[in-house]
Amino acid sequence: MILVTGATGNIGSALLRELREHAAGPLRGLTRDAARAAFPAGVEAVEGDFARIASLRPALDGVRSLFLVSRMGPDADILQAARQAGVEHVVLVSSITVQTHPHLAPAGENLAVERLLQDSGMAWTILRPTQFASNALWWAEAIRGHETVRVPYADIGLPTIHPADIAAVARVALTESGHRGRTYALTGPERVTARRQVEEVAAALGREVPFAEISRGEAHRDMAAFLGDEAASAVLDLMGGDVNEELLKARDTVERITGRPARPFRQWAAENAAAFR
Repeated sequence: MILVTGATGNIGSALLRELREHAAGPLRGLTRDAARAAFPAGVEAVEGDFARIASLRPALDGVRSLFLVSRMGPDADILQAARQAGVEHVVLVSSITVQTHPHLAPAGENLAVERLLQDSGMAWTILRPTQFASNALWWAEAIRGHETVRVPYADIGLPTIHPADIAAVARVALTESGHRGRTYALTGPERVTARRQVEEVAAALGREVPFAEISRGEAHRDMAAFLGDEAASAVLDLMGGDVNEELLKARDTVERITGRPARPFRQWAAENAAAFR
């Protein structure tokens, strides 16, 4: 039995489809509201809340492999519950910032979860993706309202990854041999600037999208209102304020593991154009 947490999210929903398409065996998807979950046929919807560890125990019953996104709850308690339930292998989604920006607080938190897993007694595979293509949804409200998309560091390109590619790697790690005890840095196939991302969304919509580059200070004021000061500063560093070659590097990990090239940002934009209309 495989349990997918975050099963209604960008990665989890794609992972459930991947696992069903590859006949991976009995599957469960964890959600807070099983009645509203639109899982693929054959996937058992189970309810659980990371904030209430006791609620996870029925979902973990009989599970041997677990897909887990870090920092969604008290990770030490979640991993302990998994081990006590008999889980043998955990595939953890961490962040590439663990290796590119270890001095940032979120990276340190992700590294701490990685170490908890490595010390848990369960087998592990760690995925460290870079910036998600789905982060472009931050602009959805402005684009739907035909407003100007305002972005700092407009011409610094990161190798943005399609969440479905993270799911594809996770599926292989969960179902095939040779991936336990491995850590994989995951990126898209090429660097894509924010300016080009907006152009790709515009192309998918078939209309122009107004765009303007703003200063770091302006962006920080906007972000800090809902992220907080420290988190906003960290995000801006990763968007362009403190990039390095390790962060900017496009890797072939997705293709090596899955046998198919990583999806370009334009594919994500075309698949998600409805979110911007």
